[in-house]
Amino acid sequence: MKIKNLSFGVFALAFLNIAAAQAQTARPGRVQPKPRVAASAIEGIKDGISMQKGRTVLTELGISNPLTADKKLVNGTIITPAGIVTTPNGTTTQITEGDYVSLTGRVTSRRAVADADSIAKVMVFDAKYPGKRKKMEAEAERKAKDKAKREEEKAKAKAKAEKKKKK
Repeated sequence: MKIKNLSFGVFALAFLNIAAAQAQTARPGRVQPKPRVAASAIEGIKDGISMQKGRTVLTELGISNPLTADKKLVNGTIITPAGIVTTPNGTTTQITEGDYVSLTGRVTSRRAVADADSIAKVMVFDAKYPGKRKKMEAEAERKAKDKAKREEEKAKAKAKAEKKKKK
């Protein structure tokens, strides 16, 4: 009787495993839909005008296209397809590779973007590892002093050796 109950239990368990495996497989011919990504969720794409590979590119709603005609921005700034920016007060500048102009008319140079990025990285590092940067600077200063001291000792030893050779 025990063997019969045991074999029935094993059979039932095997049957449930097969049924569970079949329930997890997708039906043939059906493809899972891919989730849509909002344009604002795409990393690194900002709405505005930038110079990329020598061309003035307009990005709106996450879609980038070359600028083909003059574009007037919210504050009255006008940008030409050649990358010449004319502000409402008449000042003109030429944007270069990597420069960015927001749709509100704010011009940001490549250098300013790099500086802001560097400052942000330092702030994140300081928040993640408080006091570590000061320790690293102190360690680098100590190593520089030790190196200078070794060089000085080498120079003294060399001078002493030359004195011995002269005698």
